Parts: sequence; C-alpha cells; structure tokens
Amino acid sequence: MDGETEFVDSNVIVYAHDRNAGDKRNKARELLSRLDSTGSGALSVQVLQEFVVTAGQKVKQPLPYKDLQAILEDLSDWIVFCPGPADVLDALSLSQRFHFSFWDAMIVQASLQVKAATLWSEDLSDGQDYGGVVVRNPFKGTS
Repeated sequence: MDGETEFVDSNVIVYAHDRNAGDKRNKARELLSRLDSTGSGALSVQVLQEFVVTAGQKVKQPLPYKDLQAILEDLSDWIVFCPGPADVLDALSLSQRFHFSFWDAMIVQASLQVKAATLWSEDLSDGQDYGGVVVRNPFKGTS
C-alpha cells in the first residue's frame, strides 16, 4: 500500500458503474482507479451489500449478475472490513453522539476500524471529522 487508507461508501461505487450518473460517474471512476492502483482503498461488507442492492435493482439500468459478480471480485482485493458485535455497539453510540442514522454510523465505525484517514461519501457532511477520519465528498461542486 502506497498511501494512507481511504474508505469508500457505497454511493461512490454505485456512481462509478451507473451509466446514467454523468459527471459523477467520471469522478467516481477516477477515484476508484486511483485507490485501486495505490492499494489504499478500503470498504466494508455493508458497502458491498448496499452496492449489490442499489446497482443491481435500484438504478435506472440495473447491472446484470455477471457484472456485479466481476465488480465484487475486483473489490475483494481491497481492504474489506467485516464488522462484529462490538462494532454494532460502537456504531450505535456513534449514531447517538453525532445524530445520524445507524447505517451511516456503521460506515464511520468501519472506516475508523481500518484506520482510514478519509471517508469518501456524499451522504455525510463534507469536512466532518469523526474521531480521526475526515469525510470528503468526491462530487462536491458536481450537479
């Protein structure tokens, strides 16, 4: 791994593979490519699950099974965090402390566990520091 660990939320991966995402698709693909080439990309089992449901069912042009499978195989080379019961408890505390959803708290908890410096997401507040991991919106300024 060449640089600091950077955690990616599911929305970034979905946009990278959504043909209808416009400029967000380009930005997401550039980010994922950089993280893949440097070996600094991290995600969680939750991110993979959310990606499958969203990209396989909820987008305008859902991805076929074989495409989903290939993407998941590629992402399995990244740092993949598998939460345990203690992480669920910690995420519950984070959700109360920072006043956001439990699912967003699980993303923050996972990024803390892999010691990520950056959490790439459009769902959390850009620039917010959650105990050492800073949220960055890769689509800031993109329509």
